[in-house]
Amino acid sequence: MKELFIKYKSVIKFILTFLLVYIILSILYKLYLQYSNGVKFYPDYVTHMVSKQVEALLNIIGYRAEVLPHPDEPSIKVIVNNRYLVRVIEGCNAFSVIILFISFILAFSGKARATLIYLILGSILIYIGNVLRIVVLTMGMYHYPKYESILHNVVFPIVIYGMVFFLWFFWVNRFSKLNKKNA
Repeated sequence: MKELFIKYKSVIKFILTFLLVYIILSILYKLYLQYSNGVKFYPDYVTHMVSKQVEALLNIIGYRAEVLPHPDEPSIKVIVNNRYLVRVIEGCNAFSVIILFISFILAFSGKARATLIYLILGSILIYIGNVLRIVVLTMGMYHYPKYESILHNVVFPIVIYGMVFFLWFFWVNRFSKLNKKNA
């Protein structure tokens, strides 16, 4: 048994680090959501900011967009040209995806400075990519409403998770300590 632990030490370390970081960040995020009362920023600050940025981008590119609190659920309605098209819920704010990204990078950490910079830049890139994803989804819903299911359930999850996978792949092959050991 001891030989197996020695042989798979790096795998075990990765799994334990990933799980520990993921659980801690998820608990902290859950506490944030629990104590976010939604009075000033409905339903929570991050989801509110994502919605406002989606609204701003849609207006910049020529759509007449507005976002309003949903009266029946903790979400934000995105309205384009007086048509309610999509709603932005807490799950749309990319925070859970960023937690997953951070957990993986820390489990495959490299030098401290490189890891920190990559975590910050990668998280920002995921956040921006997510806002753009919602903007494009809203535009798609405006022009092609019959493709709602495929756009929301297939295309756009592939986009966000594909981006995260690419960032992970790039990290492991360029900066992680594991790559240095195998070089």
